[in-house]
This record gives sequence, C-alpha cells and structure tokens, in this order.
Amino acid sequence: MSDQGAQRRPGGRSARVRRAVLDAALDALHEHGMEGLAVADVASRAGVHETSIYRRWGTRENLMIEALLEEAEEWGQVPDTGSLRDDLIAYAGRLVTYLTSPVGSAFDRALAASGDDPAATEARNRYWEARFARSSEIVKRAIGRGELPETTDVRLAIEMLVAPIHFKVLLTREVPGPELPERIVDSLLHGLVGRGNSGEGASTA
Repeated sequence: MSDQGAQRRPGGRSARVRRAVLDAALDALHEHGMEGLAVADVASRAGVHETSIYRRWGTRENLMIEALLEEAEEWGQVPDTGSLRDDLIAYAGRLVTYLTSPVGSAFDRALAASGDDPAATEARNRYWEARFARSSEIVKRAIGRGELPETTDVRLAIEMLVAPIHFKVLLTREVPGPELPERIVDSLLHGLVGRGNSGEGASTA
C-alpha cells in the first residue's frame, strides 16, 4: 500500500484509508477506552502500516479527536422546543449524557490532552466551531422571539452553558446529576441573585 499515492487521490484510496483507520480507532475506543487505545492495534484493524497513521495524524490523541469528531455529531443536534429555557436544558442534558458515556469522556480528555501542533489545532477548532454553529441557533432563535435582547453575546451565553459541564467531567471528575442542566440554565438566565432564594439548600458547585 502506498500512502503517498493515496494522499494524491483525496477522493479515492486516501478517503477509504482514512475511513478504515477512523472506524478502527472508534472500535478500539469502544472496546478499550482512551487509555487502552494503541496505534499499533488500530493499524492492524485497518490494514495499514503504523507509520502511515503517525504520518497522517501525528499523535495518538489527534487520531482519537478526528475519529470522535464524527461520532459526536449525533448528540450535538440542536433542540427546537419554541422555548429558550427548554432548549437550553435539553441541549445541556444531551451534553451531560454524551460526556458521561465512555466514548464522550474519552473525547473530552483527548481534546484536553492534545497538543498545539497544526493537526491538533485544526481538529479542535473544527470541533468547537461546529459545536458553536449549531448551539448558537438556540440563542439566535430566542433573540428573534424576543426572549433575549439583541445585544446578547451569543458565544458567551453558550460558553457559560457548557463550561460547567466540561469542568465537572474533565477537571473534578464528578458525575453530573440529572438536575445539573436545569440548575445551570436557571442560573444563566436569571443570575444567582435573581433566583430569589439566596442559595439556601443549594449544593456547592
């Protein structure tokens, strides 16, 4: 197999090799998790040389990111209930479900562990921009319905929604409870002071 020749034909053999490697990486991740993923195993499953994978993806983490990018598309579909609060809760709930799954947890850790080489940077940027392009529709629709002012910072609103979930899963290694999406959304929409209960009985972050 000539990977250089494959790279010269992006719509043919190169695409088939890429698909085979990514499918093999996903299979290995499902079976062994992030820690158990070995490039040699992926290469064997895909029927390619291990050096070919390193030549194309650079690192094991970059390979994991690209493989999981496509799988992450499923949970990232944006709800449209007609209510800003309900949309945000549903979206945050899907994120919690995904990130607490073995594959989603592996993806989050792979993103955080990836370096700053061009391949990793491009993969991260592609993932986050795709996420924002979808999720921002929730806020934009709410602005159009008059639920939010036109001056709303759309990106900041989405970042404030998803950051606490990533923080718990990735940094403190907590398992978010089912009530977390609603708590985050109400704090985002009304503010801590505006919730009217001054935090009595609320659990700590």
